Amino acid sequence: MGRVIGIDLGTTNSCVAVLEGDSATVITNREGYRTTPSVVSFHKDGKVETGAAAKRQGALNPERTSFSIKRKMGSDYRMKVGGRTYSPQEISAFILRKLKKDAEEFTGESITDAVITVPAYFSDSQRQATKDAGRIAGLNVLRIINEPTAAALAYGLDNAQPQKILVYDLGGGTFDVSLIEIGEGVIEVLATSGDNYLGGDDFDERVADFIADNIKKQYGINLKKDVVAMHRIKEEAERVKKELSSAMSANVNLPFIAKTKEGPVSFEMEFTRNEFDRLTKDLVDRTIIPVENALNDAGVKKEEISKVILVGGSTRIPAVQDKIRSIMGKEPSRSLNPDECVALGAAVQGGKLGGMLYPGSPADQIVLMDVTPLSLSIETVGGISSVLIERNTTIPTRQSKIFTTAMNFQPAVDVRVFQGERRFTKDNKLLGNFRLSGIKRAPAGVPQIEVTFDIDANGIVNVSAKDLGTGNEQSITITSSSNLSEDEIQKAIWKARAFENEDGEKFNLTDEKRKAEGLVKRAEALLIEHKDDWDKSRKKEIKDEIGRLKRTLFKHKLFRNSEEAASNVRSSQQGLKALLESHKKE
Repeated sequence: MGRVIGIDLGTTNSCVAVLEGDSATVITNREGYRTTPSVVSFHKDGKVETGAAAKRQGALNPERTSFSIKRKMGSDYRMKVGGRTYSPQEISAFILRKLKKDAEEFTGESITDAVITVPAYFSDSQRQATKDAGRIAGLNVLRIINEPTAAALAYGLDNAQPQKILVYDLGGGTFDVSLIEIGEGVIEVLATSGDNYLGGDDFDERVADFIADNIKKQYGINLKKDVVAMHRIKEEAERVKKELSSAMSANVNLPFIAKTKEGPVSFEMEFTRNEFDRLTKDLVDRTIIPVENALNDAGVKKEEISKVILVGGSTRIPAVQDKIRSIMGKEPSRSLNPDECVALGAAVQGGKLGGMLYPGSPADQIVLMDVTPLSLSIETVGGISSVLIERNTTIPTRQSKIFTTAMNFQPAVDVRVFQGERRFTKDNKLLGNFRLSGIKRAPAGVPQIEVTFDIDANGIVNVSAKDLGTGNEQSITITSSSNLSEDEIQKAIWKARAFENEDGEKFNLTDEKRKAEGLVKRAEALLIEHKDDWDKSRKKEIKDEIGRLKRTLFKHKLFRNSEEAASNVRSSQQGLKALLESHKKE
């Protein structure tokens, strides 16, 4: 195996690094920069440009230029250009291919293997899409690792003393926070949380809208539907945002941004940091809940955190640093380059996988222990999520659980795999499903079906189901192309807490219904069993109680709320249960 490169495939910019000796080095691209814009532009003549050249083309050719494709990874989105259609994987592959070529020019060697980073909150389908993009680019992706974990690896090499750190990663399109413990030779992720749709792009959008609104107010021209003009405005918004990280005000300058009957229109205004902070306050505030979630899930107090490591270019925003300082009570560390540390950590992991590290070196001795960000479950009777792997479980992991059938002589079961934190599967994300056939014919509750979830080091899920009676087995690798929707992942845990009481009431009703239906089946079975030795009055008494309970089950939806319905179903069971118990004693 040759050299293994580490790639931070970012939303707005990407970075690639490689191991040189026993330390990682950022690779300078052919344009002379240490990061490459994650932009791809398609010319009418068929030429495809990537990186800085493509970003320059964006102003002239916005409709044929792809920006922030990372946000669409794993989705059904397709970009149509000149009669051709490109998937997010294909567009990402153009970026990866450029990084690969830059690495080959830098090292003078052919590069075939890579470690690629993804946001910690990327779903299974998004991780798989990233691997596919690497394969399209001609790369053998040895490992997919989480961005905060890679940053922690880069940090841990120089700070190996035992400590707990919080990695706050606000990039161009995603936000992650990971609580990580660095021990002797081990970097262990204790908990992770985040928001897949929060990043520098959103800050740029706020500023661009503000500029466009001011142009409309001053000149009466609405440029929001002008693709070319808005691209220029967004570029200026990004420039101004960066300038405000070190200055209290910046000058917005857009010459010849529009044209009226009177002639060309140029726009200029002063934009202050206070105005920027006002426009983006809610975006900064959105980072608080994931930080608190990670601390709560890990059971760690703020006082136990030794360092808060800032990762991602958007952490340069002063208001972001102020927010971290206020919620954590300590000065955030800027010891790592926020644009490069993720790629550096990936390169170290690549060197380890490729056997390129010196035996016994600090980097060679470090073991990474990552986690899965969301719970994984299968659907059981009543649409309930039966969790096999809890969120923030260390990966790779393998968990099994025994289930059974819900109906007599059931020949097959459908295994539906979900991701999310809600009690009911309808509120979670379906990842995939398959059918296990050939189950041994038996009464309900007799067959034993072992369901196994296996998550590899890349965070990709394999699920199998085996009938222990017949040995029949089916399995699936979750490679669905339909990813979690834009809001579903980052809101999954938040929603679970907000709807905790509502879910609890619904669960109680479902559980009481399940018990009541089982009681009815048991009573009906007893009537058949004792049809010859029970007298008519006894059988009538039991039938009346069965009918009363069935009517309660039928009309439970008429009650004002789930808790009331559960209470009535529970009460209705008492008569039948007491009657059956009395006959059992006789």
